[in-house]
Amino acid sequence: MTLLLDAFWRALAYCLHPRVILLSLAPLVLTAGLCFVLGWFYWETAVDAVDAWLRNWALINSFTLWLESMGATGLRAVMAPLVVVALAVPVIVVVSLMAVSALMTPALVRLVSARRFPRLARREGESFWRSMLWMLGHTAVALVALVISLPLWLIPPLALVLPPLIWGWLTYRVMAFDALADHAERAERRALLRQHRWPLLGMGLLCGYLGAAPALLWALGAVAFILAPLLMVVSVWLYTLVFAFSSLWFTHYALAALERWRSQQEGQILPPDEPAAPPEQALRATEMLEAPPTPGSPS
Repeated sequence: MTLLLDAFWRALAYCLHPRVILLSLAPLVLTAGLCFVLGWFYWETAVDAVDAWLRNWALINSFTLWLESMGATGLRAVMAPLVVVALAVPVIVVVSLMAVSALMTPALVRLVSARRFPRLARREGESFWRSMLWMLGHTAVALVALVISLPLWLIPPLALVLPPLIWGWLTYRVMAFDALADHAERAERRALLRQHRWPLLGMGLLCGYLGAAPALLWALGAVAFILAPLLMVVSVWLYTLVFAFSSLWFTHYALAALERWRSQQEGQILPPDEPAAPPEQALRATEMLEAPPTPGSPS
């Protein structure tokens, strides 16, 4: 717990570092620019397509008519934009996480290592392409889990629980791997991820719930859908901040855990082929016994 809280406060402080702020501009500009362009040119087209698809679905029509008879008027006008947002938000989260992982995390690991762990040796580590495959593989698993759990989102409590859990698991798997990729050997990384599984998972879940906070922007009502392209850019900025903090938190925790683990391992393992030296008196007695007798001395 001490290690976790120490890494938490250090990550918050590092978020104010000028270099961290500059590093956050690259994923922010890339993801926000992509979302703004797609939202500006394709928002109305996407809403019209989803609305036409919903009108051709008899079950949705019956459900909408029943809700309107109960007094929920104007629901049909909001349903299509709501579906588009619900489909766009997971994509925005994934793109933001991938951008931060690829463009920020390696530089953040080098920054933390140089400032706080200058004596921590870099061992074999993992290549950039293996890190990318790790991230893409776990991202695919998270997207499949989201698609499978979509029907459960209709239940209000689960809609607030399942997505942050999935994002938290994805953040934990990606950020913990990236934090150790440059410094830890494969055996060391596996041992640390197994030993610190639950604290790292708890960190990921907390970051997942922090990442769900930007979704509250869409609770503004009809104004949110009018300003959808702009709100998507703001959402990307918030996601970038959350994932940058997550990367720093995992980096401080993982490198501190690696340094502590190595010191414990070195303290437990004796140097090879170096037996303990015998006491001085025993050494002299051994030399006297092994020395050849001198002439004239009694045998």
